[in-house]
Amino acid sequence: MRLRAAKDRLKVEHSIIDGLREVLERLLAGSPEIRSVIPGVIRQVRDARGRIRVRVTVPTQNGWKAIALSAGARQELFISTGLGKEELERALARAIDQADPR
Repeated sequence: MRLRAAKDRLKVEHSIIDGLREVLERLLAGSPEIRSVIPGVIRQVRDARGRIRVRVTVPTQNGWKAIALSAGARQELFISTGLGKEELERALARAIDQADPR
């Protein structure tokens, strides 16, 4: 039941860069304070190699905008939550470590 709730909160309107879906599902499963995550458009970049990185950038009306980098691409993430920037960054770091414990 909990996994289904996490999937209902992940709004997939575009494709998702490699490895990011698992991170987002873990983030939603471990953080009930996050209402939803909406991945945006994928763009190619040169500096996105190796392990997935997510950088929280700016506040939005109902949460935060973040940038995920991996596999030569960047993807905007719109995260609807009442969490502060530092709390969200910690939750993202936990989700990344659980998904890829290198």
